[in-house]
Amino acid sequence: MSIEELAEDIARRTLLSSITVRPVLDDSGAETGMYTIPAGGRRFRALELLVKQKRMNKTALVPCILRTDGLAEEDSLAENVQRAPLHPLDQFRAFQAMREKDRSEEEIAAAFFVPPSVVKQRLKLAAVAPSLLDAYAEEEMTLDQLMAFTVNPDHARQEQVWEALQRHYSRAPHEIRRMLTEGAVRASDKRAQFVGLDDYVEAGGEILRDLFQQDDGGWLQDAALLDFMVREKLAEDAETVRAESWKWVEVDTEFPYGHTFGMRRVHGEAVPMSDEEAASYQALKAEYDALEAEHAEADELPEDVDARLGEIEEAIEALEARPIRFEAEDLALAGAFVSIDSSGRLRVERGYVRPEDEPVEVVEDTGEVAPETVPVEDADDTIVSTADEEEEDDGLKPISDRLVMELTAHRTLALRNALAQDLQAAFLAALHAMVLRLFYRYAVDTCVEIEPRNAGFGSQVPGLGDTAYAQAIDQRHETWARNLPKAPEDLWEALTEFDSCSREALFAHCVGMSVNAVHDPYQRRLRAIAHADVLAGTVGLDMAKAGWTATGDSYLGRVTKPTASVCRKPRLISTRFWPTSR
Repeated sequence: MSIEELAEDIARRTLLSSITVRPVLDDSGAETGMYTIPAGGRRFRALELLVKQKRMNKTALVPCILRTDGLAEEDSLAENVQRAPLHPLDQFRAFQAMREKDRSEEEIAAAFFVPPSVVKQRLKLAAVAPSLLDAYAEEEMTLDQLMAFTVNPDHARQEQVWEALQRHYSRAPHEIRRMLTEGAVRASDKRAQFVGLDDYVEAGGEILRDLFQQDDGGWLQDAALLDFMVREKLAEDAETVRAESWKWVEVDTEFPYGHTFGMRRVHGEAVPMSDEEAASYQALKAEYDALEAEHAEADELPEDVDARLGEIEEAIEALEARPIRFEAEDLALAGAFVSIDSSGRLRVERGYVRPEDEPVEVVEDTGEVAPETVPVEDADDTIVSTADEEEEDDGLKPISDRLVMELTAHRTLALRNALAQDLQAAFLAALHAMVLRLFYRYAVDTCVEIEPRNAGFGSQVPGLGDTAYAQAIDQRHETWARNLPKAPEDLWEALTEFDSCSREALFAHCVGMSVNAVHDPYQRRLRAIAHADVLAGTVGLDMAKAGWTATGDSYLGRVTKPTASVCRKPRLISTRFWPTSR
């Protein structure tokens, strides 16, 4: 404690400990009336400061202990060596006693010259179950362990966890926190962010906080209440989406990744800006550019200018985020998925058509009876129908099926040979075939039998759709879908008009969509997964750099330790390549 802080404390409480003094003797051994201070020098300096500040009279009496026996050096040494430091538990309980006597946390903090946060921490420690405080006093647990028990205020639960730890292999603070917050939901969870912590508390929910380390907002203790509020809010948002006249709307907190595979996507058109909105947009851009140009040389923007630029950016983004308008026939066929994204915001995926809702082409019944077909064998063993006879009447002689088959067989082999010698045409044909399979439903407008399979993922992988790589794939696929023609018969011409970089990027996307390296216990594909390791090495895949983390909701997140990517079983989980086998 500094001299200034000690002076403030003496001014508040007076001097609590007397100063030890010894008389100064002259050469004959007589007292001179002056005294030395072998023990209490800091207290004397603090008193001097109070006199200098005119907060204490310089003739005020100060209690002193006059010593003549022994050595002066013994006084200071004994006072500091023999003093036992205050046990932290005594300080916790002293703060608690003061709090119980209606002293506020701010008043306690001011009295001891500590921040209010320190007082809150001490009071939190003093509020732990008495049996655990006794164990801490007997040095059966460390201060870090005691801090971990403050996460949950339930004394019964604290004692239950402490008893369980006696048989547990680890008593680390993080393990104590994990056991005390089992069943609770982190405040950083997307469901909590979607509902809002303030609304949750207002509804009667309780949030557990950790005052001793970063807790990302704490833990929501009432998971049932949170789930109820999430369902209620999602239902309200879904009603707004249903008002758009979709055929169906599915609602859930999270859909498994790939839930839209096999569905056709219809795309709407952005509603153009009105004349008033366009004028406002141009005015905002002009103001933004003018402010930037005016302060281009400044090292730091003034607060008002920085705030105005932020307002302009938000207004421009709001104008650029145009609502999407769908055709009435699309609304009658398609539906929407309503869920929550990884950041806790509402996610609405519109315009998906289920296979069973696809329109079926109906052949109109003209009421005419088809002519009876009577097979007639000619000299070439071909079958000719009455319809063929009508064609003969028009001067056209039909080609037999057998002849067509033979001719097309020769043409197929010749086309294979020619295509094998034309790299660009072969690349375009393969790209055309893959795009048809991945972006168009029931498209058969190709003779190239290349069929990429887009493997789906079940709901057994929580949070898969929220990863950075899954979102990158979805965004890229959506961008390509918007830039491809709606009709499959127009695809070939569109691809021929793409530049080489665009075709290569689309080709890489299609090939990437066909990768399936999932280790399915019900379908052993060890060679395919081994090839995935080779492919990952070729492209330099690093799962850590790709953004992968073991979340608490996933199975892998539950079986791995928080600070290492090692399972409790003796098997390493590599962050570079996935294991090829158990």
